[in-house]
Amino acid sequence: MRKYWSGAHTKNRLRYHVVWIPKRRKSILLPHIAKRLKEILYNGCALNKWWIESLGIQADYVHVLIQIKPRESISSVVHRMKGATSRLIRKEYPELEEFVWGDSLWNDGYFAETIGTVDEEQIKKYIEAQRMPR
Repeated sequence: MRKYWSGAHTKNRLRYHVVWIPKRRKSILLPHIAKRLKEILYNGCALNKWWIESLGIQADYVHVLIQIKPRESISSVVHRMKGATSRLIRKEYPELEEFVWGDSLWNDGYFAETIGTVDEEQIKKYIEAQRMPR
């Protein structure tokens, strides 16, 4: 489903594929933890007015297809998602401390890529076709 957002003078659809992993890629996101993680992510995104289009959680990684507003950076959004989920999951599942030491459930980094409905070559061709004749 296409979901375009409108601002005062804008129309946008900024979507990102984001992936992050638990520290040391430990397989700790068991079904009961994954279910709670999903709830936290959907609730947090609703509060922040972000839209999760797709979410996949495996034992050792999280994949999210998310739409955000233009005023927000993907680094800030990921930081907030990882921070909130880390705090709540570690608090609710203290047994994870055996596998995850320190102050975060997640590895430091993440992967993010913009996505669209057309590929790069189509966009280039379209832009080239818009040039004014010389």
